[in-house]
Amino acid sequence: MSGLADLPGDEPAARPRGAAGAAAPSGPGTGAAPARDAPPAPAAARSVFGAGLPDAERYVARLASDGVTRGLIGPREVPRLWERHVLNSAAVAEAVPEGARVVDVGSGAGLPGIPLALARPDLGLTLVEPMARRVEFLEEVVAELGTPWRVVRGRAEERAVVREVGPVDVVTARAVAALPRLVGWCRGLLRPGAQLVALVGARAVEELPALVPELERAGMRDIHPRAVGSGLGEAATTVVVMTRGSR
Repeated sequence: MSGLADLPGDEPAARPRGAAGAAAPSGPGTGAAPARDAPPAPAAARSVFGAGLPDAERYVARLASDGVTRGLIGPREVPRLWERHVLNSAAVAEAVPEGARVVDVGSGAGLPGIPLALARPDLGLTLVEPMARRVEFLEEVVAELGTPWRVVRGRAEERAVVREVGPVDVVTARAVAALPRLVGWCRGLLRPGAQLVALVGARAVEELPALVPELERAGMRDIHPRAVGSGLGEAATTVVVMTRGSR
């Protein structure tokens, strides 16, 4: 199995999940709870997000408040939201072509898709997530930020999702599944020439050479790791990039 869930430092649960038993408010229009614990933006955030920094700050405030209350973010993750989650996700932008139509699968709290699109406003973004409470959170964030992004409820492998999403240039994922399983789930979204950009940790990079034959049998080519965010300190990370072949 790949160490896809192991991100910087190989710590577990890199994709923010809620603490067990966290309650989720019900009903639309709940609104953001007070951002009592939202950490301030580090200096690097301005260079990454530019004019989009205020929106990135609003998103972090949502994660630190509603994200915790609804069980999408563990409370212990709040102090490191910027470095470990938001800047870490935005670093993926280095591996995404200009003007790409991006689909973030298993988006959860919007990582890496939302920071990626805030850092790269040239991208089109669709967030795909099966869980209702996460979809509600994503829809509220999209509405608050006033962006044209789409939120689609469902799983990447479902035909209805593939039809609704439409043409895709890049599929992104963070701590969703082992790489061979992830490719299987996303195969319907990946037309020939489309790329999968998976945010991974050191363990996944170590295991990648052994997985290449299986990934190639699944129709992927040009499979390679790529370091991104080298100027972001502890937010630097690695992605595995691969391209869907002609079959």
